[in-house]
Amino acid sequence: PNPLQRRRIAEVFETGIRAIDGMISVGKGQRMGIFSGSGVGKSVLMGMMARNCRSDVNVIALIGERGREVREFIERDLGEEGLTRSVVVVATSDQPALIRLKGALVAAAIAEYFRDQGRDVLFMCDSVTRLAQAQREVGLAIGEPPATKGYTPSVFATLPVFLERAGTAEHGTITGMFTVLVEGDDMDEPIADAARSILDGHIVLSRQLAHRNHYPAIDVLQSISRCMTDVITPEHYQTVARLKDLMAAYRENEDLIQIGAYAMGSSERVDRAIRINDYITAFLRQGTKECSGYDETVAALQRIESVMAGGGQR
Repeated sequence: PNPLQRRRIAEVFETGIRAIDGMISVGKGQRMGIFSGSGVGKSVLMGMMARNCRSDVNVIALIGERGREVREFIERDLGEEGLTRSVVVVATSDQPALIRLKGALVAAAIAEYFRDQGRDVLFMCDSVTRLAQAQREVGLAIGEPPATKGYTPSVFATLPVFLERAGTAEHGTITGMFTVLVEGDDMDEPIADAARSILDGHIVLSRQLAHRNHYPAIDVLQSISRCMTDVITPEHYQTVARLKDLMAAYRENEDLIQIGAYAMGSSERVDRAIRINDYITAFLRQGTKECSGYDETVAALQRIESVMAGGGQR
């Protein structure tokens, strides 16, 4: 829609995932990127969102994925609960580039149809990287010169056109979740960099957390939601800022702490970080079938802050 007809993002979008609702809160009509390497849990995270979120309709585009994974995602990750209010558009990796490209555009058109009816839509695309690769194939076939890492100029023209289709309108909203497969876990590769500059925030999945069996493997210190301050209370924001500061303190000193070289009392900030680390880890971990309401998530954050405050007084 016309940019002047887009309503401002002012209402929180509940995903049912504590790490997102609590630490990287998303607004209705916001466009977020989920950045990760392969095998870190993108599909499982998408399934959790589709089942747990407070949306009227889910539109899911599986673009360029392995054929084996399609039924797996629909039956295992999405499940009957998620499928009852979902539309799934599939164009697997063996399909011609034009079909993969059109598959993403058809899914966007379906999401826009429901938005124009005044619905709150969750639009998930897995993945933007495969869409860009399809556009690269088309571009090279018609004689475009390869540019950055072999991607043609039309790829970087297509991305904003596609990603801007999500967002608010006069009546409904499309909240976009676009996965970006980063090659070799390089967060600065061309497609990741281009997508990050267009989107309203990014959720980074960490391979290190996945290796520790910490799921969803969301690295909240590297993730950001640009609309967070517009959709949550100042108290919630202050709580998140304080907890992130302590998480950063723990990460900076983690090697010293793990080998026992850190002496308690050396730094009050690090002492507090050690005291609440287990509470934060337990808060951020969540089972695939577990759903956490937004109010419940905020209350859990406040309980962690009360532990932090109590620890600081001792």
